[in-house]
Amino acid sequence: MVNNQTIGDRDTRLSPLSPEDLAALRDNLQEQRLFREEQLRQIAAFPSRTDELIQRRSAAQTEVRVKLAASARMVLADVEAALDRIAEGRYGRCHLCRRAIDRDRLVIVPQARYCARCQQVREAGR
Repeated sequence: MVNNQTIGDRDTRLSPLSPEDLAALRDNLQEQRLFREEQLRQIAAFPSRTDELIQRRSAAQTEVRVKLAASARMVLADVEAALDRIAEGRYGRCHLCRRAIDRDRLVIVPQARYCARCQQVREAGR
């Protein structure tokens, strides 16, 4: 049962995650980490050719690969940060309001740093 008491300004609600939930989310994050690492290896291994015509044709492909690699590195960093939070016992708490992040949100976005409300506020401020 989740404790919804608040003492002063400090939210004392417990994480809504069971040990089984946490283990499943950790497994998901580890799979994502392996996928992103492999994706980055494949992008890095893509052969570069010196033929000028091929170079011109592949300029757009190179740009896509660069953007894809940047995105993969960013997601990988988020996944590794989430795994660190699990190891440190801080997983499932919003970085802004410190409230528990909804279990359903974590199932969809296991690397989430913010609850849905704070995420909306952050996105609205961009």
